[in-house]
Amino acid sequence: MKQKPVYLTLLVAILISGCTRRESIHPQDHLLQATIWYQQSAELRALYYQAYNWAARELDQRITEGSVKPLAVVLDIDETVLDNSPQTARQLIEGSPFSDQMWDEWCSLAEAAPLPGALDFTRKAEIRGVEVFYISNRGIHLLDATIRNLREAGFPYADSSHVLLKTETPGKEIRREKVRESHEVVMLLGDNLGDFSGIFDNRMEGNAAQQVMERSELFGTTFIILPNPLYGSWEKPFRRETPEAASQAKKQALRYYKP
Repeated sequence: MKQKPVYLTLLVAILISGCTRRESIHPQDHLLQATIWYQQSAELRALYYQAYNWAARELDQRITEGSVKPLAVVLDIDETVLDNSPQTARQLIEGSPFSDQMWDEWCSLAEAAPLPGALDFTRKAEIRGVEVFYISNRGIHLLDATIRNLREAGFPYADSSHVLLKTETPGKEIRREKVRESHEVVMLLGDNLGDFSGIFDNRMEGNAAQQVMERSELFGTTFIILPNPLYGSWEKPFRRETPEAASQAKKQALRYYKP
């Protein structure tokens, strides 16, 4: 009879432990480290300044080379010139997955702050007579809000002629070609390889890494890449139906040593 309370205590402990473990599975926990780094680290700021400072130097060089067509630079918007990490942080706080509704709500606020170095670079381009185009996969229904956000942040060329959002196809190649019809595009800046060329869109079986290696001389000259650990096409090989399955796929892809 005296052992019953002991058994009962063990049973309760096991049940509590099981409940605690289930409650600790947070569908957005994988974003915590990346979001804190993105918002709080000085290294993030240094990387953006480094990229934009180098882009300005390269742009000066391209200007001296001259061109028959007017010169232009093409930039992505999200995590390239505007910081949307507060939207990701909300996913974390609420434990909610990404949704188009949440994204539209955030974009409609037009409150995204400019990222380090982005304003200076685009303003320098404007002063040097180089047009700035923004090509983003934000939906076209967000055009007015996006232009308002860019204008209020102080970016030049924030108008419907220079802000090209997604209409039907998510690929950016058609919009890039539209700019090239009238301008010499000397530089592209983005946080995702798809911001540069459609050749990087296939992320399976190491294709993108191979394409990067074969075109390594373009990075730092024609292509300026910016850091984004929050989301992007790099995730495609690891996307699964559940957070647990996605986490397992990522673990299986890790390279590690065996003692």
